[in-house]
Amino acid sequence: MNSISNIDSLESIILRNGERQFTALSAGSGPLVLLLHGFPDGPCSFRHQLTALAAAGYRAIAPTMRGYEPSSQGSLEGYHAADMASDAVAWLDQLGADRAHLIGHDWGSTIATAAASMAPERWHSLSLLSVPHPGRFQQEGLRVPQQLKNSWYLFFFQLRGFADWWVKRKNYAFLEYLWRKWSPNWAGVTQELPDLKRRFQQAGVLKASLQYYRLALDTTSPQGKLSRELLNGEIRIPTLGLTGLNDGCIKAEAFRLCMKKEDFPAGLSVELIDDAGHFLQLEQPQAVNRALLAWLRENDGSAHPS
Repeated sequence: MNSISNIDSLESIILRNGERQFTALSAGSGPLVLLLHGFPDGPCSFRHQLTALAAAGYRAIAPTMRGYEPSSQGSLEGYHAADMASDAVAWLDQLGADRAHLIGHDWGSTIATAAASMAPERWHSLSLLSVPHPGRFQQEGLRVPQQLKNSWYLFFFQLRGFADWWVKRKNYAFLEYLWRKWSPNWAGVTQELPDLKRRFQQAGVLKASLQYYRLALDTTSPQGKLSRELLNGEIRIPTLGLTGLNDGCIKAEAFRLCMKKEDFPAGLSVELIDDAGHFLQLEQPQAVNRALLAWLRENDGSAHPS
């Protein structure tokens, strides 16, 4: 039995993009909401949002992101942000949805930003949890002294081979360290660890997840150039930014600095969640759900530029 409560009430479905298959958690019926998870994580981290969205009349789906299971793996060159953005658009087509709301957390926020830039006409709204506008973060967020210190792992993950070994050693103790560092005041980390470690024990998952970080520095390949273009421009759909005041990964100060109204011409709202760290959707689900539902309702069915 899964160690995480209330996941058994969620339906498991299969999403596809070409030959890649993605298991996903699904709940409810109505307007579609896609929830994209980050690192080191999985779709069950959105379980509180899935049930709340379903109760509010939405069809909420949290896919397992590319590479986080063997069925969605492939070439190690296929983990650019643009690649994962194309997954999200393909899922809309498979599900028969002209448009959907898009929610991302951590790396899921970066991918959601790329998807919003790639096909703005396909999304009603965008919600970014814990990670701000990616282009601004590279340009300005890392200039915040404490943030540069917090982001040391971005550079560590570039050490191919050694970083892989270090993360895997002692039954992925490093992943537990990150969770506790990033959500420093949260007692619930312990119950997340069994599911997290089972996911990373699957063949290829660790290498794929670290490849996200490694290809983020690619400035020469076509997909690398496209990814940078998607992540550095304006976001032309209404966007909500949510971050925890106690986030030990990306400081709330850096998050706010990187969410500039001029980058979001269709509208921007930023909210800080009290008593929450990096995994705010798990730490303070009621506050996060209230903010998300209010944003979705405000932007249901509104017209956006193509």
